[in-house]
Amino acid sequence: MTDSGKNKRDHGHAHGEHGHSHGTVERCRPLERGCGRNKLLFLDAFSGISGDMTVAALIDLGVPREVVTRAVDPLPMSGYRIEFGASTRSAIRATRFDVLIDSPQPSRDWRAIRNMLSQAEHLPQGARHLALRAFGLLAQAESEVHGVEIEKVHFHEVGAVDSIVDIVAAAVCFDYIGAAVVCSPLPIGRGMIACEHGALPSPAPATLLCLRAIPTFDAGIDAELVTPTGACLVAATATAFSRWPSLASEKVGWGAGSRELVDRPNLLRVVLGSESETRPKGVQTAEGSHILLEANVDDMSGEIIAYALQSLLEAGASDAWTTPIGMKKGRPALMISALAPRAEADRIARVMLSETTTLGVRLRAVGRIERKRITVEVQTQYGNIAIKIGKNAGLPDNIAPEYEDCRKAAETHGVPLKLVYAQAIAAYLKKA
Repeated sequence: MTDSGKNKRDHGHAHGEHGHSHGTVERCRPLERGCGRNKLLFLDAFSGISGDMTVAALIDLGVPREVVTRAVDPLPMSGYRIEFGASTRSAIRATRFDVLIDSPQPSRDWRAIRNMLSQAEHLPQGARHLALRAFGLLAQAESEVHGVEIEKVHFHEVGAVDSIVDIVAAAVCFDYIGAAVVCSPLPIGRGMIACEHGALPSPAPATLLCLRAIPTFDAGIDAELVTPTGACLVAATATAFSRWPSLASEKVGWGAGSRELVDRPNLLRVVLGSESETRPKGVQTAEGSHILLEANVDDMSGEIIAYALQSLLEAGASDAWTTPIGMKKGRPALMISALAPRAEADRIARVMLSETTTLGVRLRAVGRIERKRITVEVQTQYGNIAIKIGKNAGLPDNIAPEYEDCRKAAETHGVPLKLVYAQAIAAYLKKA
């Protein structure tokens, strides 16, 4: 199976030397970690998006290159190298990022890649979670396209390497900045795409599945503008979509692909800035954006119920839970509930029917009030702890230390878990 190995085909490779700019001039001073807190990062994908273009644009914005190399170099892979370079499109100088393969690669399935990322302890917690989320979306899409179990999805021998590197590199860049991500609607090219297994329609099947519930439009060009890796990164990071958000821009970065497009510069623009005062304050709501799925069961053991809830979450449910109820004949029972984005409802319903004993699932369209969520990392005397932040203008931040980070720190240092939580929250408030 493929990642569809297309990350570099349409947006292209560039050739340089690892860690060097090849005569280019730094666009701005390097960004500091967490500089995007309380800010927006806008992905202006007027020519589409791919993994390498995303990394290049974020580096051009000011993420230090060593942030990427420190994240990628320790990964248990060999026979490749990363290179930084520059290209000019419509007189705009942009950064390039490339993964070049020097020797044959072993076959890698989703299980092997997931284990690799899960065990990458050198990655910040927020970056590791984001990389797993993005690659998981891509693996699920490939599973549906090829009709195989997700654990058995095999990625293209080369594509697996550049996709792993692109996703990890992008994840650490997003995590380093720490801003809420907004993306423009994505332009979709037409025509056919040549790949190892034959011709595929554009957008590639896996790309289209990753783009469920994401706004797209006809780009009017025969080309692959959005790749599978670009699509899964947008799906994993973007909390809102807008042609242009209410934004007071502060820094701009450009990422380039090497292919010349006939009617537009092959660039991705990223903009970091603060929400404009003209933006309506408060929480955002989308009526009917989600589906609430429910089923009543009175004949399942606790172990099977727990497994069913985990399966619902892994399948893409935003949340899953149980509620004690009473059924006919006075039987105690549970109502199993799951909240899913509208585009995922059918898949979540199938999981509920498969993993529980119910014969039917109730569906209700619901609106959801959401807070923007970002993950930042703070330093404490017990080590680095990831903090999940819920944000909205006019509301106090909701601060939640990452449980797994706190648990490991408490066990390592032999201190109460609540003390690690308190230290993490205090470290965040001190920086805020």
